[in-house]
Amino acid sequence: MLMHKLDDTKPELWNPDPAFIARMGTFMAEANQSGVLLAGEGLRPSSVDAGRITVTDGKKTVTDGPFAETKELVAGFALLQVRDKAEAMHWGQRFVDLFVESGAEVEVEIRRVAEWEDLVPPA
Repeated sequence: MLMHKLDDTKPELWNPDPAFIARMGTFMAEANQSGVLLAGEGLRPSSVDAGRITVTDGKKTVTDGPFAETKELVAGFALLQVRDKAEAMHWGQRFVDLFVESGAEVEVEIRRVAEWEDLVPPA
């Protein structure tokens, strides 16, 4: 999974320009045509329709966005099915380049999704 994080205090980052949208569309089309794309979406800023539920010491707290205590939030993701970490990093570099071309500061985290087989010990 490729997850990109943006600064939630910079609303301009959450409203991409048409050139960025075109580059992202091209990236998604290429990932789809190569057979690795499973899903990909952008997320809205925490100031719009967001909530957070936390549990600390057994106490549940519900918070509506925006989340003032959090600067960087996951802003979107692409879920890819690749052979190995090297291929994931290749796609991750290409994903980062979409933001670099816009001059945006971004952090892209690349993580392997845990599958059932990873959680259940062998019999």
